[in-house]
Amino acid sequence: MLPTPQQMEELFRQKYGDPATTGPAPRRRYRFGHYSPADYYEATVRQAVTQGIVWLDVGGGHAIFPENPRLSKELVTRAQHVTALDPSENVLKNELVHEKVQSLLEDYQPEKQFNLATMRMVVEHVSTPDAFVKNLARLLKPEGIAVVFTVNKWSPLTLLSRVIPFRLHHPIKKMFWGGEEEDTFPVQYRMNTRHQLKKLFEMNGFQEIAFNKLDDLSVFSKFRMMNYLELLFWRCFRLVCLRYPENCLLGIYQRV
Repeated sequence: MLPTPQQMEELFRQKYGDPATTGPAPRRRYRFGHYSPADYYEATVRQAVTQGIVWLDVGGGHAIFPENPRLSKELVTRAQHVTALDPSENVLKNELVHEKVQSLLEDYQPEKQFNLATMRMVVEHVSTPDAFVKNLARLLKPEGIAVVFTVNKWSPLTLLSRVIPFRLHHPIKKMFWGGEEEDTFPVQYRMNTRHQLKKLFEMNGFQEIAFNKLDDLSVFSKFRMMNYLELLFWRCFRLVCLRYPENCLLGIYQRV
């Protein structure tokens, strides 16, 4: 279920347009052959959302894909029903989904089950991982799919965030990536390694069907020269077959 190079190319053109005329940051990434972790996640979900599917987007807040509203609209139209679930009132601003529910996953008691659950940068905030995955299993139909996109617990930025006081998280995040303070939440990092995710999902009736670490070069994407140097650095890592230290996790789990 992980996207092929052709599917990544299609996603890039859908999201950014012609590589020759798009914005400078995506054009640089394209020339180096690098796709962002968010691009990979969107291409993965694009495959998973088939015609007539019943889809639960967990913790998505005000947007399924904040950087790709056109794809959000396309996939919601393709699905039979899309529910956005989030304990934050941000979810009430989501204009595309069929249903908005302000609730924790553990407290959500719908009458229906879902074919697909997606979690974009959500599980790093979960304080009770076993209860979270147990309730996810309750909400998914047999053979239902859960897609998890999150940060790596051992990446340099994640390690740094664990020692920086939370009150400074938003100012730093805004400097490098932008965004509003209402979108910055406390972090736990209890589901942020492949081992932790695989163990939790297998204990609760899932099997891992795909997993990947996605190299993340977003730190300096707003700064042309620094981003160019980071891309060169990334290419050097690839030439010697080493994993780039800053990366995100993408896991796909099927309920069995």
